[in-house]
Amino acid sequence: MTRFRPKYITFDCYGTLTRFRMGDMAREIFADRVNAEQMEQFVRDFAAFRIDEVLGAWKPYQEVVKNAVRRTLKRWNLAYDDAEAQRFYDAVPTWGPHPDVPEGLAKVAKEIPLVILSNASNDQIQSNVDKLGAPFHAVYTAQMAQAYKPRLQAFEYMLDNLGCGPEDILHVSSSLRYDLMSANDLGVKNKVFVARGHEPSTPYYNYTEIKDIGGLAGVVGL
Repeated sequence: MTRFRPKYITFDCYGTLTRFRMGDMAREIFADRVNAEQMEQFVRDFAAFRIDEVLGAWKPYQEVVKNAVRRTLKRWNLAYDDAEAQRFYDAVPTWGPHPDVPEGLAKVAKEIPLVILSNASNDQIQSNVDKLGAPFHAVYTAQMAQAYKPRLQAFEYMLDNLGCGPEDILHVSSSLRYDLMSANDLGVKNKVFVARGHEPSTPYYNYTEIKDIGGLAGVVGL
């Protein structure tokens, strides 16, 4: 991607900016029921059910999380405990940023308005945003859009509220499945993939790849 000065830099939050710890928590909580050799498959199954839960009509994020826990445990023939599943949801607003995020955001926030589009609930996201250490022009949630990413409706909601088109933004995410594939389908030409190891690089989707948010300033020529 050639250097491009967007009207807005839009971000995924959980995983890209905030260190998303669903997998870490699963490893801790279920260590006594899933053996070490199988744990990574268990975590992958949990991630798969979470994405499946957001593909239909909007429902509260608490339901997304609990349903994903319930379905994962059913697949593994383990008993579901609602209080245990609640722990995952309750932990989300306590999570802070990846170490590279505050400084990396500070480099670009002075020049370009920053926006978040997150698969979050309204009552949780501000706590995560406050920990990022940078000002944001706007924060949009799946609850506001009544749709979760990767559904295009979520992106359309953001663009409508920003009053701009897909050609005006630079979208940044560490996930192709939740963000960059959909952004590409919607005509967002300028995209950045933050290679945090969640998913493999897939150059077909025409993005610039950086290893962390510290590389973002160079992408926009700052």
